[in-house]
Amino acid sequence: MSLRRIGLALAVLLVVDATSAFGQSATLRGLVRDAADGLPLVGVNVALDDGSGGLYGNASNLDGFYTVSRIPAGRYILTASYLGYATHVDTLAFSPDEIVTYNIELSTDDQVLDEVVIESEKETAGAAAVSAGLQTIRPQDIENVPTPDVSGDLVSYIQTIPGVVSSGDQGGQLFIRGGEPSQNMVLIDGMLIYQPFHLIGFYSAFPSDILNSSDVYAGGFGARFGGRISSVIDIAARAGSKRRFGGAVSLAPFVSGVRLEGPLARDRVSILLSGRTSVIEQGAARLVDEDLPYVFNDQFGKLHVDISQNHQASITAIRSYDRGTVGQVLADDPNARVDQVVWRNEAYGARYVLLPVQFPVYAEILLSQSRVSNEFGPSLSPTRFSKSSQFEFAANVTHYLGDNDLKWGTYLRSSELEAEFGGSFQNLATDVEFVTEAGGYLEPEFKFDVGTGLVLQPGIRVQTFPSKSRTFIEPRFRGVFNYGLHRLSVAAGIYHQEIIGITDRRDAGDVFTAWTTSRFIDVAEAVHLLAGYQLSLPFGLDFSLEGYVKELSNLSTSEWTAYPRFTTRLQPADGDVRGADVRLELTAGRFYGFVNYGYAEVEYRARQASLPLWYGTDELVFAPPHDRRHQGNALASVRIEKFKLSVRWQYGSGLPFSEALGFDEYVFIDGPTDVTAESGDTRVLYGLPYQGRLPDYHRLDVSLERPIEFGPHVSATIQAAVTNAYDRNNVFYVDLFTLRRVDQLPFIPSAGIKIEFK
Repeated sequence: MSLRRIGLALAVLLVVDATSAFGQSATLRGLVRDAADGLPLVGVNVALDDGSGGLYGNASNLDGFYTVSRIPAGRYILTASYLGYATHVDTLAFSPDEIVTYNIELSTDDQVLDEVVIESEKETAGAAAVSAGLQTIRPQDIENVPTPDVSGDLVSYIQTIPGVVSSGDQGGQLFIRGGEPSQNMVLIDGMLIYQPFHLIGFYSAFPSDILNSSDVYAGGFGARFGGRISSVIDIAARAGSKRRFGGAVSLAPFVSGVRLEGPLARDRVSILLSGRTSVIEQGAARLVDEDLPYVFNDQFGKLHVDISQNHQASITAIRSYDRGTVGQVLADDPNARVDQVVWRNEAYGARYVLLPVQFPVYAEILLSQSRVSNEFGPSLSPTRFSKSSQFEFAANVTHYLGDNDLKWGTYLRSSELEAEFGGSFQNLATDVEFVTEAGGYLEPEFKFDVGTGLVLQPGIRVQTFPSKSRTFIEPRFRGVFNYGLHRLSVAAGIYHQEIIGITDRRDAGDVFTAWTTSRFIDVAEAVHLLAGYQLSLPFGLDFSLEGYVKELSNLSTSEWTAYPRFTTRLQPADGDVRGADVRLELTAGRFYGFVNYGYAEVEYRARQASLPLWYGTDELVFAPPHDRRHQGNALASVRIEKFKLSVRWQYGSGLPFSEALGFDEYVFIDGPTDVTAESGDTRVLYGLPYQGRLPDYHRLDVSLERPIEFGPHVSATIQAAVTNAYDRNNVFYVDLFTLRRVDQLPFIPSAGIKIEFK
């Protein structure tokens, strides 16, 4: 079927579904806000009860908007309920075909509320609330994780999710359920961030106090997302308060920051500004008397405007900078060459949200520009660099059709990719590419019987690359079945990635990434299949179990030869990922905690012309260096009087590495050479790649916080923390070329303070 016919069929379907929403039924919609600061509230249950068993409702989205459609004419009791807030109750009457706009403000209430719950996949959040690969993270979740900073950071929580393998305290790399870092899509307010995590593993470009919520899809993501084959981290930044000015200043041994927010026009326009900078060399390095050559900073700003009760607009900007070496400084050789990596991220975007007056529709329009630059090598003369930029226009529309929703969207992207590899890859040269991409998606959501909460989301995504003459049609599916205390979920989909990140994974200390298009005839592809079960018990105990499979094909990996110290070629590879996660979460009064365990197997199968010569086989089967078979996390947070104690223990089995079998001397002959006079160079002789395993990793982090109130408008939080409390000598990696062991960070005590005003 041609793309023209597909587009015509989608257009007809949209018209039919939109018109079917009308006819003798009413629609209720509006915005739910916090009465104190005017900010939108996410996940508020808005329900209509006709008094005779008829129940209609929905939950507010990330913008605080809610819509209830196909309401039979009549009189209803409206309730809007949200944990921690007083329930709002009112009586409303609807006429046939009437569209009523009704905005709601909720005030905080410490009493436990009885709620009428309208089932929705995105309503639940928490460590055990995973739904077919999707976990929603809130700022209050992040604050429970001990870090050497008074303010939390999104990446500190993501690293507690089973199936997420981190490069450690250094490197700023996350491998999610077997995928490479460049196969993760990270978005904030719809803008792509190429390299969002700082070189020090505790930090990202996303401090918790700028976040509204974050959806982490470890796989099985829906038709709205495309262009990556592993995972999606979709972040919504909050708007600044529209009713009062506020801010915060924090000081800690790793990073210090400032935040300002407030109304530029009360109830209409707000601004939120945030900035952080590392103070590692002045703080943490002196505490441990060890060189920590890292510098990073990030800045964020958001302007939000309520144009009317049916229209909103925002402008968001974010920047980050990182510079440092990753385990390469040789203490016994001060004259050794020191390579450093530098990267800069920038993203700017505008977002417009509207609810048309005459239709039960929610729509958003996005414009964004994202850029990243990478350098690697000596500070004054980098040997490798990469620059990438992407401009994107996107539109996402939701039609509310009673119990069902119809979601669709379209997008256009233009990318410029430039890279100089410095000879690192023999089959890659200096390259400048211009890539265009366009496409769309259709994803209906069917909700069957509010009592059981069965939600089905079939979808299809079409993406085409005119500049590459390639088109992909990707079916997707997500399903959730809620029955009492139980939840079953499944997800599946096909994914393609045309624009890929190239990294030399032979050396764990090399975190330079260059973005380019697929190097082979076929494009990187993944097939995901996930299934999960969740049990929520009434006394605050939640349990979940999830299994997943990913089939990967047409990956680009570094060729393995007898000369790993020199340049290499890229080779194609396929892979399989198989795993399962189990989670247990408890909330009981002043105590909160969770434990989880993840098992995973990642296997690559590489093909290269030299394999029969080197190893006597046509295919090389190996576990890549991010294959962590076992990992676990235990976190506990308890409030004792005015103190909050948080403890986290993490464990990971050893990662694969390539073992050395011995050494020899060799003479490189590129012309007439007297081998009796040449002394030759020392060469390391390796066995099969990644057949060894590093020692297991485990670490205990502890923090103790105490808030202090100085009055109604000023407060402070003081913190004492310990990173790697029992001073475990965890291996970061074994240097591929020198066989030198590089360790993670040692025992580090810290103290910090955060002062807030409002």
